[in-house]
This record gives sequence, C-alpha cells and structure tokens, in this order.
Amino acid sequence: MKRRVFLGGMAGAAGTVALGHGNALAAEPAQAPAVEQVAGLPRRLLGRTGRKVSVVGFPGLALVHYDQKTCTQGLRSALERGVNYFDVAPAYGNGQCETKMGIGLEGVDRDSYFLACKTKRRDREGARKELENSLRLLKTDHFDLYQLHHLRFPDEVKQALGPGGALEAILKARDEGKVKYLGFSAHTTKGALEAMRGFRFDTVMFPINFVELLKRGFGQAVLELARQQGAAVLAIKTMSRGLWPQDVQRTRQWWYRSVEEPDEVDLAWRYTLSQPGVVVGFPPAFLDLLDKAIAAGRQYRPITEAEVARLREIAQTCLSVFEKEEAQVAFGPCGHPVFPDSPHECGPTDWA
Repeated sequence: MKRRVFLGGMAGAAGTVALGHGNALAAEPAQAPAVEQVAGLPRRLLGRTGRKVSVVGFPGLALVHYDQKTCTQGLRSALERGVNYFDVAPAYGNGQCETKMGIGLEGVDRDSYFLACKTKRRDREGARKELENSLRLLKTDHFDLYQLHHLRFPDEVKQALGPGGALEAILKARDEGKVKYLGFSAHTTKGALEAMRGFRFDTVMFPINFVELLKRGFGQAVLELARQQGAAVLAIKTMSRGLWPQDVQRTRQWWYRSVEEPDEVDLAWRYTLSQPGVVVGFPPAFLDLLDKAIAAGRQYRPITEAEVARLREIAQTCLSVFEKEEAQVAFGPCGHPVFPDSPHECGPTDWA
C-alpha cells in the first residue's frame, strides 16, 4: 500500500476529455495537479477536499451477496490492489452490508481508507439516529464523507435542507468531528440541481455512464453545475448497459445490465473517467465486476473521439435505466432550463 508513483497530468484524465454532447474534445488545464498511483490504480484529488481517492470505488452493496469470509477477503483484496474509497449505506441489505464492512475492515489502519456512508432519512432526528448506528456498525468514530441518499424530488430535497432537516444533523456531526465532508446521491436531474442550488456540497454522486449521457444527455447539467461549484463527481452506474431487453437472457439477478466483455468494460470506464469533474466511478454490486473495474482503472487512458463514436452506436441499442424515474419529476413548473435543448429539467411548455 506504500508503493506510490506520481505521473504528470491532471487529477482527472491527462490529455483530453470527452464531453457528453457531440464528439468535441476539450483540452485539460495544464496547471492541474499530478495523478498518483497506488498498486497501479490511479488516485485523483477529491474536489476541494484535498483528499486523494482511487478512481474505482468499492461498492458496499456487493456485500449483500456473500458470506462474511468472502466479504472480508473482497475488502482486503481491494485495499491491496489500490482501492481506498469504500461506499456503503444503511439501505444496503437493511444494515447487513454495513455490518459486514465493519467486520471486514476491523483492524485496518483507519487512515488508509476513505469511508463514505449515506442516509435516506430527510429529518434531523432520523438522520442523526441513522448516522450514529452506521458509525457503530462500521466500527469507526467518523465518516470521511456523509451523504443524503437517493434524492429524486425537489420537495424531499427542500425537506432535507430546510429547518429540521437531515442536513442539520449532518452539520452538527461535522462540528463534532464525526463527519468530515458532505455530499449527496441523486437519480434525477431536478433532485440533483435542487440540492446543489440549496447547499454547497463537497461531492455529487450521480449516474454518469455512456448509455445515459450519449443517448439522452442525462448527467450533462449535473456535470456542468458541479464544475462551476468545484464539487467532485462520484459516478454511479459506470458499467451500465441499460435495462435488460426483453429478448436478452439475464445472466445476473440484477435490475440493470452491465458491460462484461473486457473491451466494453475498458471503454465504459475510460468514458466515465474522461468526463470533467469525475473523480471516482463504481461498478455494479458484484465482486467479480469490481475485479474487472480495477483492471480497467489500472489501464486508464483518455477516451478518443473514435471510441466515443463507437460507444454512441452501442448506446443507441440500449434502454435507459433512469428515463422513467426522471420523467416523474422533470416536467413540473420550473424556471429557465440549464440546457434549452434538454428535456431533463423542464417540460417544453415551460421554456417559453
């Protein structure tokens, strides 16, 4: 874990970045800090926090599938291969994943890994109770990052941020040293933008993958506002190939399909990690897919225009994971859209 190699270039992708719309590539800033590698896996600067984290994060939900021995082995193996970002939440197996992660990481130097947890509670008292229970299960005295989990509707965001909301509990925990940085995860554009406009979060967790971004532009508005605010983007569904088509046999009992072939895994990771502001990506919740993600992360290089064109062709054959969920909240009354040609923030009748 002490092997460190410093490479010149950006803490994102050195060279070029593939944008979500079109094939245009944007040069990265020459003044960007160096990339650090540990056990061959790059680490990037987590926005304005000053912390460096692995470009591949450990998906805590994966622990729901395995016994404790396998979970412990998976956690320790990930650490040995350079992964230092570990993500989990009470909602994952109703606390089962937190329990397994706490046992699996017990005895490991707490400074050697970055621990992120979340809460779905929107009220102050509920969030405080859940945070304390998570600390107990994970056998730690603090979280490096604590997040509002699975934001979708603007009203729930307002509740969480407003008087008596979950944010008050998280801020108090920060004052007490139990939380270092604040973030959120969201599944809809409106939910994410509402949160970012209501509070200056350190991190933004959002679906950023080739299917959603190239096919629908889903995620572009969030990437742009995160860039303006200097917030680090944590990309979920990095390996998503969309919902399972009816004529395709399910090879995994999972709600969406993952890329599995090495070349597509490589392209999917390179696409997501080439997006401006993206620091960490997460594979689907299986340890063997984590293995493939780590292999892709170690081989990372910026995506090319020709490769983006190839992914665009693949994306057109895929089914969006988030389109229906997005539509539930996208067409309510709102102000001027961030991207006038995008259906994600406002309905067309609101644009006049």
